[in-house]
Amino acid sequence: MKNILFYFFLVGFPFFGVAQIVEQPIDSLTEKMIIVEGDSIFRSSIDLDEVYLFGRLEFGSYKEKLRYYILRRKTIKVYPYAKLAAERLVELNDSISQITKKRHQKKYTKKVQKFIEEEFSEELKKLTRTEGQILVKLIYRQTGETAFDLVKELRSGWRAFWYNTTASMFDISLKEEFHPDQVHEDYLIEDILQRAFASYRLDRQESVLDYDYAQLSNKWSLSGKREK
Repeated sequence: MKNILFYFFLVGFPFFGVAQIVEQPIDSLTEKMIIVEGDSIFRSSIDLDEVYLFGRLEFGSYKEKLRYYILRRKTIKVYPYAKLAAERLVELNDSISQITKKRHQKKYTKKVQKFIEEEFSEELKKLTRTEGQILVKLIYRQTGETAFDLVKELRSGWRAFWYNTTASMFDISLKEEFHPDQVHEDYLIEDILQRAFASYRLDRQESVLDYDYAQLSNKWSLSGKREK
């Protein structure tokens, strides 16, 4: 599985808390309030970054709490790779579009593949199975495409099929998508990211997917209350 993820980065992407506080009187701003986990989120009407005041994390059991913190550790570990993948994909598309001859495109690709191999191969090989699957999900979050489709676009459909089949042997799918509005674990990953962004633990990169974190938080919070 580790070799599969390295291959994906090699051929797929050649080129390789504490909430933010706005120190202004609240009554000086026209604001809209959004409720998230029982707390307020203020969105100012003037050109300021969104400010999230996150509610306290609550867990139904120690097992649930442990699961969340393990997921947080793994998500924070692999997120920088997904962020880099999205950035390199944009750079790749921009660069390739400016190279008219296929021979030059191939030469360019080989150079950046060597760059990836030298800088990131050892780190990617250290990922566990679950970390690899989270990475595949985050790549979809950042690009809107599955790892399978990205390999297919940049290589051949047969290679994408082969590597997805091999990955399945390790209980990991390159076709995995990211749906925080439908899958609870995906929502937890998004929650982890938003809290890490707010505390400046991770550099923010917005998802290309169409969902609203505040609405998701309300949805899953209400869903949890109904289950209880």
